[in-house]
Amino acid sequence: MACNLDTSLTVQQAYINDQWVDADNKATFEVINPANGEVLANVSDLGAAETQRAIEAANNALPAWRALTAKQRSQKLRLWFELIMHNQDQLAEILSAEQGKPYAEAMGEIAYGASFIEWFAEEGKRIYGETIPSPMPGRRLTTIKQPIGVVAAITPWNFPNAMITRKVAPALAAGCTVVLKPAAETPLSALALAVLAKQAGIPAGVLNIVTGMDAKTIGEVLTSSPIVRKLSFTGSTRVGKLLMAQSADTVKKLSLELGGNAPFIVFDDADLDAAVEGAMAAKFRNSGQTCVCANRILVQENIYDAFAERLTQAVKQLHVGPATDLASQQGPLINQAAVEKVQLHISDAVSNGAHILTGGKPHALGGLFFEPTVLTDVTESMQVAHEETFGPLAPLFKFRDEAEAIRIANDTEFGLAAYFYSRDIGRIYRVAEALESGMVGINEGLISNEAVPFGGIKQSGLGREGSRYGIEDYLEVKYLCFGGL
Repeated sequence: MACNLDTSLTVQQAYINDQWVDADNKATFEVINPANGEVLANVSDLGAAETQRAIEAANNALPAWRALTAKQRSQKLRLWFELIMHNQDQLAEILSAEQGKPYAEAMGEIAYGASFIEWFAEEGKRIYGETIPSPMPGRRLTTIKQPIGVVAAITPWNFPNAMITRKVAPALAAGCTVVLKPAAETPLSALALAVLAKQAGIPAGVLNIVTGMDAKTIGEVLTSSPIVRKLSFTGSTRVGKLLMAQSADTVKKLSLELGGNAPFIVFDDADLDAAVEGAMAAKFRNSGQTCVCANRILVQENIYDAFAERLTQAVKQLHVGPATDLASQQGPLINQAAVEKVQLHISDAVSNGAHILTGGKPHALGGLFFEPTVLTDVTESMQVAHEETFGPLAPLFKFRDEAEAIRIANDTEFGLAAYFYSRDIGRIYRVAEALESGMVGINEGLISNEAVPFGGIKQSGLGREGSRYGIEDYLEVKYLCFGGL
């Protein structure tokens, strides 16, 4: 099988029980560079039987891995982190090629992804139980925390490195073993991480990677297996609900990081330059393809025109290009369906009275490149108000007062991230508490890091990733009652 990436970390086979494996039927699927349509690699296309073997490998590896001390697991994770950072440039090259994001952003993602391994290598040594005062004499009551067991992780294409480490690192630190299904669009980043995990001494079966196009079949094997005790998924709310339903029969513990419809609110007392800078970061990072992207920009009516003008000028300065263009700030979208969704949202909005200030059409570069776009006069009746665009489209809504801003912001089934800009301390507290979101950026457009709990409420998911809370989802609390004392 040919490979068009010249890096020692590029692997085209799946990884099960410390072995690089082909599909049983030798089937492969193509990994495409979204910037130019070229085939990067032909990766093993696994199915149900291979997935079941990966689960069995993880189960067989579990007793020895969880028997290690937290410090022993930490040392292996620390070495994995160091190897990732030592190979940051190669990993970024792979990531940019298969996902499309600019090289500088890819370098940032590798460091961001590695930070979760570094963080949980330490957090794993801080899994504490409790001593509970007994209400009855002659007893001692304590709790301990134990690894939940075999974990299934299903990850998306938009952050093909960091979404893996954010799940695998806490699982391994807790003493669990993992079967990972990466997105079919971006499997090479996952396999490169496995190369380095192997070099770091992560034992056979502790981390297994099942690559394949048939996500439905692989997902059904993972969700129906009684061996798999935990499922962690990042992706759409529609698929998350399906996996949740499929997991019901075996009552799995679930972590779901699902869709978003993030509001970005600019009040009339905000620092407008800071708000524009924050909106650029929150909207256009990864060409708008993040789950916490600002999907609705709400601007108070008396500063609406001024903000729109400044934002438009900033957007016009964005440099669109492939990752091989080191000046690029906006890469291609992931596939044609993503381009069509952006076009649909724009055409629906314009046909209902919105106006294009800049962009609005596919980029002159052709292919999957799209012009960064700003729309004004957007209303709540338009599709973009209710659906996640996942592209470089900034729709500007107008609001009168604080109460209306909160109402519009909360008028969605999603509740992942929200942002607002204000310099009124009273308003800051009121709005931060009133927004129905798991995370709120206040005068800040970039909110993600390894030390904080990432996750949503409502139909944006269950559980938290990162922070000291992130490892709890991979643990079970066991209560011990000592009598006859």
